Amino acid sequence: MSLVELRDVTKSFGSVRAVEGASFQIGRGEVVGFLGPNGAGKTTTMRLITQVLEPDSGQVSIGGSPIDSNPIEARRRIGYLPETNPLYSDMLVSEYLDYAGELRQLDRPTRARRIGDVVAETGLESVFYRPVNQLSKGFRQRTGLAQAILSEPDILILDEPTEGLDPNQRVEIRKLITRLGEERTVLLSTHVMQEVQLTCGRLLIMHQGRIIADGAVDTLLSGEARGGLRVVAEIEGDAGAIRSGLEGLESVGAVEVLEQRQGRNQIAIVGAGSFDPRPDVFRLAGERGWVLWELRREHESLEDFFRDLTEAAS
Repeated sequence: MSLVELRDVTKSFGSVRAVEGASFQIGRGEVVGFLGPNGAGKTTTMRLITQVLEPDSGQVSIGGSPIDSNPIEARRRIGYLPETNPLYSDMLVSEYLDYAGELRQLDRPTRARRIGDVVAETGLESVFYRPVNQLSKGFRQRTGLAQAILSEPDILILDEPTEGLDPNQRVEIRKLITRLGEERTVLLSTHVMQEVQLTCGRLLIMHQGRIIADGAVDTLLSGEARGGLRVVAEIEGDAGAIRSGLEGLESVGAVEVLEQRQGRNQIAIVGAGSFDPRPDVFRLAGERGWVLWELRREHESLEDFFRDLTEAAS
């Protein structure tokens, strides 16, 4: 059973359709990157899951139950860090976390135990008795993450958690999110592609209110999701004969000679359908006496994949 499910969800603001027919599922323990250009509908989608907004149509479910059937219970299962971190600047960190626990209806003993746990988990010990308005941006984000996990939620929804941080702070928060994802389901919205590749196993891409890609990061970047796995071979020999031989393989959909240098040919090979052409390429090289210097699966950069996909969908 999926932990989070959206089924044909739509949300409009006046004449603007922010989310249109969005459908996806997230299972327990998944860490999912949520990408899209500005205005794509990501933040609206997160607000629909967390019940900040209600959908115009469609259904959002948590743990198999529609959120409108038991909204309070659904909220208990979600920890949320919005893009604008909602901290009370005149409170001490200790006071803010205690207040957040009270809002979550945690009794005093449970609240004290959980505050101790999340302070250790997010590294807030050194600023625990410091006013929020004296914290660096990095510690503010840590404080926001601490309140999001205070009630031990099943699902953690993070909207641009590293926005405005310097490179060192980004690394610290990224490591923290990776640790949090070991025990929780995480939906992470970000514009920083490196964060997705380092922390997420799966990727959702939204454009103009629609989900246009959904899959494992490695699978999407390998080209399988867009018509065939792509590999690169470096083969010594006559380029024409090599190309003709490769094109005759059943597992090969397309062949392109990328570069010729000192008798070696760098060749891009796209698998036909779901085939991985590498075993057949290796066998053919042996049969034809070609010198096979290299045979590797090629992964497109996430930046290029994202740009190509969103431009094609515009």
